[in-house]
Amino acid sequence: MSDVQEATNQLLHVNLHENQMSIKVTESDPRSESEHLRVTIGATVPTGFEQTAADEVREKLRSSCKISKDRGKIYFDISVESLAQVHCLRSVDNLFVVVQELKDYQFKETKEEVLKDLEELAGKLPWSDPLKVWKINTSFKKKKTKRKKINQNSSKEKIDNGCGDKRDERDVKKEVTDNALDSCILDYYENPAIKEEISTLVGDELATCKDETDPEVLKFRVTCNRAGEKHCFSSNEAARDFGGAVQDYFKWKADMTNFDVEVLLNIHDNEIIVGIALTEESLHRRNITHFGPTTLRSTLAYGMLRLCAPQPTDIIVDPMCGTGAIPIEGATEWCNCFHVAGDNNPLAVNRAANNISSLLTKSQIKEGKPSWGLPIDAIQWDVCNLPLRTGSVDIIVTDMPFGKRMGSKKRNWNLYPACLWEMSRVCRPGTGRAALLTQDKKCFTKNKIKRNFLVMQRMKMINSICASRHWKCQHDLALREKQY
Repeated sequence: MSDVQEATNQLLHVNLHENQMSIKVTESDPRSESEHLRVTIGATVPTGFEQTAADEVREKLRSSCKISKDRGKIYFDISVESLAQVHCLRSVDNLFVVVQELKDYQFKETKEEVLKDLEELAGKLPWSDPLKVWKINTSFKKKKTKRKKINQNSSKEKIDNGCGDKRDERDVKKEVTDNALDSCILDYYENPAIKEEISTLVGDELATCKDETDPEVLKFRVTCNRAGEKHCFSSNEAARDFGGAVQDYFKWKADMTNFDVEVLLNIHDNEIIVGIALTEESLHRRNITHFGPTTLRSTLAYGMLRLCAPQPTDIIVDPMCGTGAIPIEGATEWCNCFHVAGDNNPLAVNRAANNISSLLTKSQIKEGKPSWGLPIDAIQWDVCNLPLRTGSVDIIVTDMPFGKRMGSKKRNWNLYPACLWEMSRVCRPGTGRAALLTQDKKCFTKNKIKRNFLVMQRMKMINSICASRHWKCQHDLALREKQY
């Protein structure tokens, strides 16, 4: 009898194990489907930094990236589970999922024919997978907003229970934290458990997408971005007619201000790309809480820093820091370097110090314990007479005054040569490098050529990023190295 019981128990154990495995397989079907669901994501980046953004995508997402002919845009393929990682990219401004890309679209000769073709195009596009991605993205943001409201309510209850004196201070810290968290969906890299949560959410959303029979009526708008001189229609006309066809196809309601879905119609010469926006506001709105007259975008600051390829233990200096956007972005992404923010204006130094303090508060709240601090400091100094030893700085990254909002072009003819001499003095010989941003190209170029021999002796690389009104940057490093 004992042998029979043992055999029975073994058989029951095997059957139970097989049943558990079958349950796991059936439960994981939506997830396995989500793993196979791959979409193309488009991102807008500061013009001139397309290659920098593409390098970040390849490094962090392990995905191939294509730079668009239309300046300021890149495209890459991902699985839906990597959606949170995409929102954590530091060099992109806005994100959208591509519905379809028409590379060689033949426009008709008359406006009426072109607009009629755009109307017919709306009903032929593969909307299914992009809308699933949009829904997952929206549900994830709503889930995060609900969490924040719960945390706010619980913190208010704790304050009302006997800590009324500290209410103002805690409310300020909470506001700072909420503003910082609004810039991305979740900090993917600091919480590995999020990946499993995203996978579960993706599976649930894909399952609900299949079960839905009466989809809710959404509000939408169409935004058309057009570039090219050979078009016989305007952006507003294309958005109007294409949007009308989208409305007829989905039975959505058009709303230009309070919309749920933003459909993007990007037209560049003979190329048409239709997409659905995944971000409500630009991802560059992070870190900075105290703004100045010339505050630099965080995405642009990241791109300039990445050009210099910071290495561990490097000393990185921004001698004209303003509100400290560059060193703050550096301290966030390259925490194994030391960043120095300096400016001659005491108001600017004060703003930079306040932004550093806000970043430190955010870091402490995120970790849930007191922090040792950040590798960054703010100093008031004269850029033409830096209190730094010769050859003590590894990297110089700064946004120089253009002579429009700050300073004047006349003063730049005295400022630029003096600050270039001083930068070359403090930069480390042989390995020193710099990324300088300016729009006063004439003044910068002439002063750089005059002093290029001394500067190139002390700096291994100088990237003069000459930005125009639309941040059209051109990198003249290779050209100047050939000349000298």
